[in-house]
Amino acid sequence: MRKQILIVGAGFSGMWSALSAARLAEGNADIDITVIAPQPELRVRPRFYESAVRSLVAPLQPLFDVTGVNFLRGTVSQIDAAARRVSWRDESGTVQQQRYDRLILASGSHVNRSQVAGVAEHAFDLDQLESAEVLEQHLNGLAQRLDSPTRNTVVVCGGGFTGIEMATELPARLREILGAQAKTRVVVIERGPQPAARFSEELRNVIIEASTELGVEWKVNAEVEQVTAEGVTLKDGQTIAAQTVIWTVGVQANDLTTQIDAPRDRQGRLHVNAQLQVIGHEEIYATGDVAYAATDDSGNHALMTCQHAIQLGKFAGNNAAASLLDIAPLPYRQENYVTCLDLGAWGAVYSEGWDQQVKLTRAEAKKLKVSIVSELIYPPAADKATAFRIADPLAPFV
Repeated sequence: MRKQILIVGAGFSGMWSALSAARLAEGNADIDITVIAPQPELRVRPRFYESAVRSLVAPLQPLFDVTGVNFLRGTVSQIDAAARRVSWRDESGTVQQQRYDRLILASGSHVNRSQVAGVAEHAFDLDQLESAEVLEQHLNGLAQRLDSPTRNTVVVCGGGFTGIEMATELPARLREILGAQAKTRVVVIERGPQPAARFSEELRNVIIEASTELGVEWKVNAEVEQVTAEGVTLKDGQTIAAQTVIWTVGVQANDLTTQIDAPRDRQGRLHVNAQLQVIGHEEIYATGDVAYAATDDSGNHALMTCQHAIQLGKFAGNNAAASLLDIAPLPYRQENYVTCLDLGAWGAVYSEGWDQQVKLTRAEAKKLKVSIVSELIYPPAADKATAFRIADPLAPFV
């Protein structure tokens, strides 16, 4: 019987898992590589804070066709690790089953909208393409509403990278929508003791400088108690009236991880070994946002970023194929870590290392940021040789 490598998800990690596995298995007629996902496209999630969000996708079917990757359009609902099969629902709603010899779980993550009252009903998010579109339509529709401080105020819940990029993008975006004379207000809710508290002092100071220049406010030592149609109430009793509340906190691994009897971290990510095999399940590989993976020997672990998802995917696909071909696996390592954070009209900031040493700011960093998110992280051309060259886990990335 032909061997089956089954990949759940077509995001950054799923796409690169498929290409990397196909690269190693090229010429072997006994191995099939199949991706199951709702659509054969890469949705460029790191750019969902931008406008024209519907355009931020890249087709994958031509790339899969030239590299010999099979694609099944649907959503996986159940993993039966003992029987080595998954249940999935196709476009018509019919539940089907697919066996596997190696499973690569690349099903991504989602924002937890259930942890605070009113978030599910009244807050917007950038979590998925559809929800980012809803936010974009809402923002564009503000111009048709009565001018008021509440209409002109946006509250961004969470001071992580997503929250910062959204907040610093908003002043210029709101002026474009509401007019240059509109008195707009953007407020970031941060539970830490200072703005961007979780980052290095050097990076934090740049973020504070940009926020000040752009007019973005930070409320620190603050947590949201409730979100309503009129705004937010904080745990200390303060209220901020706003018709737009954006939720960016509480990211969790996809719920499929709970169907595998294995250790998980507090975000639901499956613990994996150096080959990215799930602990206790050598036939299952976890990658991207569902993997709790060590990047080096210094105690650092992969973050829920496309930077890590891309490399994790390349190693997971390679190692899943290697295990069927009796080839030695490649231990996952990603010792270099960089950040490139968009700061709206102010520019951007680029840092290197886990200690986040700032190397570029303003226009220089912005040029690099645009290059990364509009070129570097996009899928390769639908050319087998090019795709396989880049899919090599040991090929330079960033």
